Amino acid sequence: MNLANSIPVFKLYGESWHWPTPDLLHCESIQSRSSLYDWSIRAHQHTDLVQILYVQQGQGEIEIEGLRQPFEGACVQIIPALCVHGFRFSPGTQGFSLSLAAPLVAQFEQQFGRSLQVLNRAFRVPVGEAGEQIHTLFQTLQQEYQAENEARDMMLHSLLSALMVWLNRQAAAPVAVSDKVERKRAAIRRFNQLVENHYREHFPLAHYASQIGMSGVHLNTLCREFHGCSALSVLHQRLLLEAKRSLLYTSMTVSQISDYLGFSDATYFSRFFRRSTGFSPRDFRDKPTQTCAEPAHAL
Repeated sequence: MNLANSIPVFKLYGESWHWPTPDLLHCESIQSRSSLYDWSIRAHQHTDLVQILYVQQGQGEIEIEGLRQPFEGACVQIIPALCVHGFRFSPGTQGFSLSLAAPLVAQFEQQFGRSLQVLNRAFRVPVGEAGEQIHTLFQTLQQEYQAENEARDMMLHSLLSALMVWLNRQAAAPVAVSDKVERKRAAIRRFNQLVENHYREHFPLAHYASQIGMSGVHLNTLCREFHGCSALSVLHQRLLLEAKRSLLYTSMTVSQISDYLGFSDATYFSRFFRRSTGFSPRDFRDKPTQTCAEPAHAL
């Protein structure tokens, strides 16, 4: 079954715009989003986002892979990438929804020195005695995310690090992969991880396919099913994201960014960037508000 034809694949609850640059996370209150949809979010999945849902107060039902589970009281729900899920909240439910893009998850895994298994499976943990600590953590995350304070990125990273440590301590043993759909998801997660680790090396697709243990044709089929595009497009989109972040938030020249991203020369990099965005690298750097507002292919 082609999941892309039956289950919506959303970036953030159906938003059609490109993932915001340069932030690799999104934090909002449950009320701000769910109230727009009559407190009900239909079943969907995210290809390259991990969501962490914190319910402080209220009740409702969370659907995970077709299983509906009621909740009441403070809890944290992990929703891994590619997990089919939906929500129904009672009106007035309070809490926060945190979305982490794959590159950010990879940064934390590098910091931990291993894969964060707690983010790779649907997992709910009651907040219990840590209620005040967790509420303060999420509330501060949202405040920092919405503001433009000094050292904002450093503060966000510190808060997320604290959350990752707490979640990892609550995690039980990982569940073994068994069914066909979950094996396909595991293969895509592996591809996403390989892309994150090696996108600047410009390996051919055959290299990635062999590392996962499948043919290039099969890898493309899985990417079209879960990402909605070819495997090559996934690679290009990751390069494009890093190019945008480098242009906006570093002082590197276009030539230096080209070298950093593994392009053979700056001219080739500029053609790649213009073909992908409609703007030259210099135009993107000089007019970031205008260029970031333009719709682009979803990551």
